Amino acid sequence: MGHMNMAEQVDLKSRDYLCREELEALQLKRLKEIAAHAFNNVEFYRNKFKEFNVSVDDIKSLKDISKLPFTVKTDLRDNYPFGLFAVPQEEILRVHASSGTTGKPIVVGYNQHDLEVWGEVVARSFIAAGLNKSDKIQVSYGYGLFTGGLGAHYGAETLGAMVVPTSVGNTDRQIMLMNDFGANAICCTPSYFTFIIEKAKSMGIDLKSLPLRAGIFGAEPWTLEMRHQIEVEAGIKAYDIYGLSEIIGPGVAIECECQDGLHVFEDHFYPEIIDPDTLEVLPDGEVGELVLTTLTKQAMPMIRYRTRDITSIKTEKCACGRTLRRINRISSRSDDMMIIKGVNVFPSQIEAALLAVDGTLPYYNIILFKDKGMDNIEVAVEVRPELFSDKVSVLEALQAKLTHSVESVTGLRIKVKLVAPNTIIRSEGKAKRVLDHRYLSN
Repeated sequence: MGHMNMAEQVDLKSRDYLCREELEALQLKRLKEIAAHAFNNVEFYRNKFKEFNVSVDDIKSLKDISKLPFTVKTDLRDNYPFGLFAVPQEEILRVHASSGTTGKPIVVGYNQHDLEVWGEVVARSFIAAGLNKSDKIQVSYGYGLFTGGLGAHYGAETLGAMVVPTSVGNTDRQIMLMNDFGANAICCTPSYFTFIIEKAKSMGIDLKSLPLRAGIFGAEPWTLEMRHQIEVEAGIKAYDIYGLSEIIGPGVAIECECQDGLHVFEDHFYPEIIDPDTLEVLPDGEVGELVLTTLTKQAMPMIRYRTRDITSIKTEKCACGRTLRRINRISSRSDDMMIIKGVNVFPSQIEAALLAVDGTLPYYNIILFKDKGMDNIEVAVEVRPELFSDKVSVLEALQAKLTHSVESVTGLRIKVKLVAPNTIIRSEGKAKRVLDHRYLSN
């Protein structure tokens, strides 16, 4: 698998509009190459292919991908740190690692070719969100082992835009630079941007008066309600970008200006939707778990990686004209699901219910606790300052509305507690919404 040849170094944008036949022919060619590369260079995959009694020669059409074995997160942990690398270590130019909450992190590696592909897909993401090389892009994701900061940074440079690499934190300075430099776009987590909006207000800066027109938000699930709140408060368009370290980082998929599903850069990442219980591949349009195969990643190919993200592939054509298939917003991860009184509840459902009611702020905690040996749940949500100082009856009415909204979405009567502004910890990276107190000693 060599570097991109001249014929492949096409205009960044044109790949998004290949006719399906051409795209599928390219996908099949690349699938065969990556399967052979993984089999020949990674002992883990060689053993897996043998265990599944499958060989590269069995891949005669794209449907034959279903014959290949899945890869799951524990496979990366079991091969820590470099066991899944498919090129010699001297060819690895960079490693990233996930923030793994338990035990060892998940390590991923990139060679020169992989870094070029990553820059390309993030640049294509920015183009889809209406950005171009004359824009200034402020990168307020964390730099370091997390893929967000450097992923967005090199994508912006590939696009030819001016990068303002602020990283996270020091929010007053972030806002000052946004104001002074005239950033047109910002890349960060949606929860951090809600904090930026709040902080700008306290500094007397109206974000709507700045040249900022786009927010590229990812690294955590967020709802359409939060998008609406961000767009109204900041006067920008808020785009959902999707990625994960195991596949490449940010730039696997993004919304275009139609904001109707996320286009997957399918020439590099092949998407499937499976039933997480039976592992059967589901037809486009059905909801299931997203599985991704890297078609061009050389240093650390991933074959049929189970993301645990729940979504579906949209079947209708996008008004933007891109032929790349789209996935619906990731509303939940199967990992995030809570089972309360026999009912499946996702944090995203609770966020949607809270933000649908006027008067609340986008800061909340979901608290899990034990009650008489049963798992139980309550929600704390911040209230707008002008309401919090209002009559008790106003707060009681708001609390009743929120309780009703949460119940209508989840089917559960959940206690909603109203808290004063600025009492819930603000996040500069991924927000910690769920506080699990079930196993604290009494």
